[in-house]
Amino acid sequence: MIRPLLCAALLLLPFTAANVRAQSARQPGEPYELVRALQAVQDGIANGDTAAHGSHIALIRQVGEKFLAADPAVWSNPQNSQAVVIYLLSGGAPQIVRKLPRDKMSVDERLFNGALAYVEGRQEEARELLKDVKPRTLSSGLGGQVALVQGALFARSEASLAIERLDDARLLLPGTLVEEAALRREILLVGQAEDFDKFEFLTLAYLRHYRNSIYAGDFWQRFSSGLTQSSLALDERRFARIAAMLEQIDRASRLKLYLVIARAAMVRGQLGVTRLAGERVLTLSADASAERERAHFFRGAARALTDEYDGGLAELKALDRSKLPERDVPLLNATLQLALDMRKPFPSGSAIVADKPPATPARLDLASSTVMLARAKKQLGELELLTRDRRP
Repeated sequence: MIRPLLCAALLLLPFTAANVRAQSARQPGEPYELVRALQAVQDGIANGDTAAHGSHIALIRQVGEKFLAADPAVWSNPQNSQAVVIYLLSGGAPQIVRKLPRDKMSVDERLFNGALAYVEGRQEEARELLKDVKPRTLSSGLGGQVALVQGALFARSEASLAIERLDDARLLLPGTLVEEAALRREILLVGQAEDFDKFEFLTLAYLRHYRNSIYAGDFWQRFSSGLTQSSLALDERRFARIAAMLEQIDRASRLKLYLVIARAAMVRGQLGVTRLAGERVLTLSADASAERERAHFFRGAARALTDEYDGGLAELKALDRSKLPERDVPLLNATLQLALDMRKPFPSGSAIVADKPPATPARLDLASSTVMLARAKKQLGELELLTRDRRP
């Protein structure tokens, strides 16, 4: 690792006569060695090195200049030819690569053209050219980069293939910016695939190795999307594991995520999770805040519709509606109506329509009444469909 870092440092020295002599004396000039130096700097970005982040764009440019100045004979070395593809996929300029003597290079035509198509934004062509490339048949440096690109190219059209290729990228280049980027991309795909165990595994892997990465914010955005755009967080049995992962992010983000989880769980009838998430929000939110009011809404609804009817209904009636977002108000109204309907006797199969509870209601054991709970879940789901278009 020391040698590539030294090369990178020398590359960034001003082009004075003394520095040119120093570089000539101390720095190997083979293109593949220059690319290794570039990768070493980029790996520093994955470890949170802000100086590396600030300098790597200039380094990419300087490596490109050295490529153009290189003796054409160097490109007959397969290592150097492959380094051109790695350079491209590491952020290198395609206009530089197009000026290099392609006829001198020893590299697979489809791989070379596929890399060019990818960086130039010709995604369909890149997919066609790179789809059948097997990253594990290439050198680890090149294979890892290609696998990462394949993961990006097939994320929407063939998610299972994309996940497989991102796994390859992580395994071929551990401890690098490629692995860090693969973890960021894969976390969302795995969440959408509802694979909780792997979702948890990837999260913990990222935390162990890249929590200080310059791009950690992007990882947590993808983590949040993967968690909330799926059913991963809606199983009460795994809530403690979800909470443990959320402890790793900042308080404000954690608060927002618990609110999203609470609402999603409520409209899907997962009232146990609704209550657990609402209680977490209560511990994180400030007194008299809108977030705390929403937490009382979610917890109160979960209580009223399960086994704490009186306390939950009182919590709902005490809410300050003005602090709730507009899209929650219809849900609150329907929840209150549903809670009141819970104490009304009704004939089997009839619709629940009521304005007031009976004067002397019989106490229902809602915890054991699966029919009642199923009705509540169904009505909450129907309400979500009716109010979805009103969301801001």
